[in-house]
Amino acid sequence: MALAVGFIMTACQQPIIDEDVVEEVTPVDGPKRKFTFTLKGNFSTEWQPVTRGYLSADGKDLTDVWVLDYMGGELVQQIHQDDNTAEDFGKPVMNLAYGSHHVYFIASRSHGATLDTENHVIKFGKILDSFYKDYEVSVVATSNGNRAVTLDRVVTRLRLTFTDVVDANAATINFAPTTWYYGWDYVNGTPADAKTSQTVSITIPDSEKGKVGLQANLFGFSGADAWTTDVAINSKKSDQTIIGQATLLDVPFKANRISEMSGPLFGTEGEMTLSLISSWDDAYNGTW
Repeated sequence: MALAVGFIMTACQQPIIDEDVVEEVTPVDGPKRKFTFTLKGNFSTEWQPVTRGYLSADGKDLTDVWVLDYMGGELVQQIHQDDNTAEDFGKPVMNLAYGSHHVYFIASRSHGATLDTENHVIKFGKILDSFYKDYEVSVVATSNGNRAVTLDRVVTRLRLTFTDVVDANAATINFAPTTWYYGWDYVNGTPADAKTSQTVSITIPDSEKGKVGLQANLFGFSGADAWTTDVAINSKKSDQTIIGQATLLDVPFKANRISEMSGPLFGTEGEMTLSLISSWDDAYNGTW
């Protein structure tokens, strides 16, 4: 990987950055240095041909990267990379003014993003794997302009495995957590946009009907501290008739951990059991 060469620039000598389109929100006069950030984290960063992106987690490509540069609590400039087939995807470039910065990085494959810079929150309509970093840097004339930034996973996952046969008339699996977070406050580094008992529906493929072991997953934002919430689950026919249902009490969640539950749902009496598997983080075992 070629090293980018750092240099000093003045307000009247603005170099052109080909790698990204940088939106200057609050332009800062004075000398700057060019920084190339290479994103790393709990995802694959192996280089692929330039015809496709290279950031992936659990075998799924990340689709978007946001970079927000703050000085003195004020947004200075920002980048949104939304083409994961681009050669520079995951290698954002910025000219940083001399002084102290908080550069916030968000990488995700979630859908329906809304970036609210006034309240420093990013929200999603559908949450999938997502990563974040608050990167502090003090820029001076001798600063190294090549930085590797390690992002942390900031989502948790509820994974349900159904141990009975999927009803032939079942159309959807429906989750309704008592509390669930659909956004991330990137300045405070905390989950945001909490929803109460909002239903998320997943369509059951015809290929899964009549089989045992159907799995359904729900991602949500979470901090590093464990927290609990109840989750109501049901399966419905296409006419909204309920086939089977269950309420999971005090399910524990935390960032970078999967809460896995298994049991029957499709009209069969039985108990669901809870365990937290170690695919992402240390395991936790429990029952309800």
